[in-house]
Amino acid sequence: MSRHQGGLFMVYSIGEFSKLTSLSVDTLRYYEKENSSIRTEIGAIKDSTRTKIKMWVDFILRLKETAMPIRKIKKYARLREEGDVTLKERMEMLRAHRHSMIKQIEKFEDNLGHLDKKIETYEAMIADHKQ
Repeated sequence: MSRHQGGLFMVYSIGEFSKLTSLSVDTLRYYEKENSSIRTEIGAIKDSTRTKIKMWVDFILRLKETAMPIRKIKKYARLREEGDVTLKERMEMLRAHRHSMIKQIEKFEDNLGHLDKKIETYEAMIADHKQ
């Protein structure tokens, strides 16, 4: 880690930023490639914004983990860069994604119920064979 001349920015290598955020170098390089705002933020970080950047990267990863398509994550990131004028649109995107997640959870719960029934059937069949 090195200090920029004026002392206002901390400059991190991607490896140092990886340790700072607990994200792999490969993950950071992927998001750096996909999103120019992350590329800028990885290079020079104000000490006071380090936590905000980590929260932003964590949020992007959560969107990815919840199966939000990359194109929508990119759109969300673009809207975020445009500022507060896009708050309503970002909120609507998140609401739509939440609705989609609820539908997925319902499907998983239904499928889990079917698996449980099949397991119970096999357990009963195995118990019958032991007698």
